Amino acid sequence: MLARRSVRRSEGAFVVEGVKLLHSALEVGGAVEVVFVDEQARSHPEVSAVVEAALQGGARVFDLAPGVLERAADTVTPQPVLAVVAMPSASLADLAGCTFVVVCVDVRDPGNAGAVIRVAHAAGAGGVVCCAGTVDPFNPKTVRASAGSVLHIPIAVVGDAGDVLDTLGGHGLRRLAALSRGGTPYTDVDLTSPLALVLGNEANGLPPDLEDRLDSRVTIPMGGGAESLNVSTAAAVLCFEVARQRSNLHTMEDAP
Repeated sequence: MLARRSVRRSEGAFVVEGVKLLHSALEVGGAVEVVFVDEQARSHPEVSAVVEAALQGGARVFDLAPGVLERAADTVTPQPVLAVVAMPSASLADLAGCTFVVVCVDVRDPGNAGAVIRVAHAAGAGGVVCCAGTVDPFNPKTVRASAGSVLHIPIAVVGDAGDVLDTLGGHGLRRLAALSRGGTPYTDVDLTSPLALVLGNEANGLPPDLEDRLDSRVTIPMGGGAESLNVSTAAAVLCFEVARQRSNLHTMEDAP
């Protein structure tokens, strides 16, 4: 039922698969509504512990006969536990105080989107914005690729990218576009000021009609004849450069 984006949105819930993701949901206080567990795995210590924690949190738990969970799960190698969790919600207004957000414009691959969310979380971003055309961050594949980060970092699922960039600019964020070529080398850009890092489509980059809504452009120089980086790899390089520069800034401020 929750395999479709429209249903997930209308129900306000999504699916997490596996002990680790269910544990993450419980750890952050996510509302775990229902847990389905393979009855043959119920006696495993890790499975038993996370199921008991879900029960204590008010979740309903159903034991399933062997093979049933495999038919319901989204993975090739099904996990012994599947849970329905209330979908966290965030808006652009919720991100108004952030000094670093990552914006996805038409990022369509679930694995890429999940990896970008994971990177943003790990690098200390205040939130992720998914504009129209970007895959649903609560798609089961995106959730897995995020390694649970969708539960830890605010994610605003919004509409038109142009309107989003106007709003973020109004929040005082410098809108920095990541381009495969033509931008300033990322090591030469000051990333310590409040900014929104804007990432485009895997194949086509950012739409030309966003040009007037961008403040500056950054590029990762490449050698060996490589044309471009995967969007999640580029996000990792740039997000951790933001973290590095800001860490150095704090070190200088703390120096005697």
